[in-house]
Amino acid sequence: MPGSRARSRARDRNDVLNRPEFQSLNQPPRRDQGVGEGREGRGGSGPRRASVRQPSQQDDSAVRGSRDSSEGPSAADGCQKDASRWPEQDCMQLNPSFRGIAINSLLAIDISLSKRLGVCAGTHGSGAPLRSMVTLLALSGHALTWLCGTLICLWRSNTLAGQEVLVNLLLALILDLMTVAGMQKLVKRKGPWDFPPGFLDYVAMDVYSFPAAHASRAIMVSKFLLTHLVLAVPLRILLYLWAFLVGVSRVLLGKHHLSDVGCGFALGFLHFSLVESVWLDSSTCQTLISIGTLRWTPLV
Repeated sequence: MPGSRARSRARDRNDVLNRPEFQSLNQPPRRDQGVGEGREGRGGSGPRRASVRQPSQQDDSAVRGSRDSSEGPSAADGCQKDASRWPEQDCMQLNPSFRGIAINSLLAIDISLSKRLGVCAGTHGSGAPLRSMVTLLALSGHALTWLCGTLICLWRSNTLAGQEVLVNLLLALILDLMTVAGMQKLVKRKGPWDFPPGFLDYVAMDVYSFPAAHASRAIMVSKFLLTHLVLAVPLRILLYLWAFLVGVSRVLLGKHHLSDVGCGFALGFLHFSLVESVWLDSSTCQTLISIGTLRWTPLV
């Protein structure tokens, strides 16, 4: 008996398949285990494939990196050349100058104050009761008002001195009208409330906001009349006050900014100085009147 037991033990040792770690190989596979293993195999194929693909992706990235490193200087040179070809206005200014910041700040303040002062712009605003009076004050500085008034006075005038003053005033009004209309066409700045121009604005070519035509005309006319007419001190003060209120009325109506009115005042002084420098004498004015009335006889 002891000998048979020793023999069986030696036989178990020599039989490798009887070991515990290999016993699962001797048993037939179950269906559940097969399905589970199949699922695990299918699910595990993703990471395996991903693990297989990772070396190829690394190789592709390495190839791309080598290409970028080889093409880097040429691409940078090309970008610099393209940037040099771009216009300056298309480039973003990350560090604007102090001058640009100051100008933009002043423009923003100008727009904000102009909108706040436009109390008579609408029919339901706080300045609606004063709208008719402000509109009448602005109409007193209109181009048609002064052109028609000057022509009527020139037609009724009988003195050479009066005709001389009126002809020069008429030329000053035409100069102011054409200059302001040209500048407005060039700048094309709209008003603070962006109202569409009316019929009288189209007739006077006062379509845009900068510079203010009414302010320029009012200052030029007031300075012209104060220079060539003898007036009392109260009338002189009233004339200056009228010119100032004409400019303010356009801001109250929402037609112009404060900067437009200020530039209009400066332009009116410039027009007056220009007309005074090229003042036409009495004989030249009489010649122009004769041409205008079709009574010019140059051979007589």
